[in-house]
Amino acid sequence: MSEADMRGAFAGITLEGRYGNGRPFSESYGRDGRIAYSERGRVVGGRWSLENGAFCTIYDRDPTGGCYRVKRVGANCYEFYFIARTEEQARHDPRAPSWTARGSVTGQAGSCAEESTV
Repeated sequence: MSEADMRGAFAGITLEGRYGNGRPFSESYGRDGRIAYSERGRVVGGRWSLENGAFCTIYDRDPTGGCYRVKRVGANCYEFYFIARTEEQARHDPRAPSWTARGSVTGQAGSCAEESTV
């Protein structure tokens, strides 16, 4: 997806998804660039940004965020492919995309199938 497409799809929404291992998560993307990530009762704040064609989620005091290429695979289904741990790496040294998770926008029709497309 282009940066404009990602901004239009994700700004101001909540996404519910699953990682490759089946673990569920939820993430809310504020229009102001803030995020709230929730997994197994744990909530972490942070910020999201668009860098060099990647969707980045960087968490406050938590190193597990990263930058992802995003592929829309259905009317309300997005797949995320990890390319970098930081925005700086996404700008200058992204790695080959690696499938990480998929998710759907909460409150919109449709959702993702259980299996990935890769």
